[in-house]
Amino acid sequence: MRYTDVAIVGGGLAGSTAAAMLGRAGIPAVLIDPHETYPPELRCEKLGGNQLTLLRKTGLADTTLRATTLDGEVWEARFGYVVTKKPSDQHGIMYDTLVNTMRAQIHPALASIHAKVLSIANSADRQKLRLSNDEEISARLVVLATGLNLGMRHMLGIKRRVISPCHSITLGFDVEPVGRPAFDFPALTYWPASTEARMAYLTIFPIGNAMRVNLMVYRDMDDPWLRTFRTAPEATMCKLMPRLERMMGKFKVSGLIRIRPADLVVNDNYLQPGVVLAGDTFSTSCPAAGTGTTKVFNDVQLLCNTHIPRWLASEGMDSDKLAAFYGDPEKVACERDCLAKAYDLRSLSTDDRLSWRARRLARFGVRLSDGIARSIRKRVLKGAASPSPAAYPKQSRIA
Repeated sequence: MRYTDVAIVGGGLAGSTAAAMLGRAGIPAVLIDPHETYPPELRCEKLGGNQLTLLRKTGLADTTLRATTLDGEVWEARFGYVVTKKPSDQHGIMYDTLVNTMRAQIHPALASIHAKVLSIANSADRQKLRLSNDEEISARLVVLATGLNLGMRHMLGIKRRVISPCHSITLGFDVEPVGRPAFDFPALTYWPASTEARMAYLTIFPIGNAMRVNLMVYRDMDDPWLRTFRTAPEATMCKLMPRLERMMGKFKVSGLIRIRPADLVVNDNYLQPGVVLAGDTFSTSCPAAGTGTTKVFNDVQLLCNTHIPRWLASEGMDSDKLAAFYGDPEKVACERDCLAKAYDLRSLSTDDRLSWRARRLARFGVRLSDGIARSIRKRVLKGAASPSPAAYPKQSRIA
């Protein structure tokens, strides 16, 4: 029997980040995951905005961001025209690279066990885990970060409830220009012209020397359009966005095309003694809304910076104690906002009612106004930086 304070089950982004944070804090913990190196998977492929703020709260930002590629500027386009060019803080990184970068920051004193959990017995005192390598773990607290895996939730009687099946589908692949070394844009977000496209947006951004594409659509997994895309991706993209090629020029899709559907899922009976759920294990989010990593970083930094140290400071680990995390105002607000963004973006992209048509038009107007304002400011600053002829000394004429 191995004794520890915290057993983290699942070594994806949530579990690996939690292990790195607890190791830095000197809290005895073990990370349990069958993969010695996290494998490739289509999930989060860039970080930006408030995700960077949350990442910095983990204390792991510097090393993590060094593994990313910053785009610096993004062009936003609709109807085949660039409506604005604005500064961007998006950092591109493949999900397996992100997870393995987090794992590299785990303190050597924190044990990583490459095995599966076969059984769990939880209580208000200690939790007992039996692993596939015949090892047994006794921990005060189990952090369940198994993502979409249902095994341990079934063991604990936690019920998965799908509130929006196949809410969105993400297509991920690389793209290359044909006949020239690079695209004109550093990064591009292309918005659909109409609801008939059944898409949220197309985003192209750099990861290393490659240009990565995430295409977010609202379809069913048995839609023939997906099969067509696999066989003729370039033609299908141009049909979906008729003026895309006039912006990108000739291009080709390279490498593997990954397709990932996303259900919106919540859980019932999750408040139990000795076990706390983090990230997608607690509830899923819509990749199109870009909030999955936000939820993960928010959960983990709240747990490791605030709640776990408090819980370990006193005896017991009953459900009333753990309820403080689920009821934390920051967590509640994050869960609410992520869910609202998922539904709002889908309606904005597919709903033809007058109210949503007005919102789409307003968003386009805001982006266009922003582009015009940025262009005017750029010209003014360029003019101010250029010296007038009077600033040069007069040269004497030579007879």
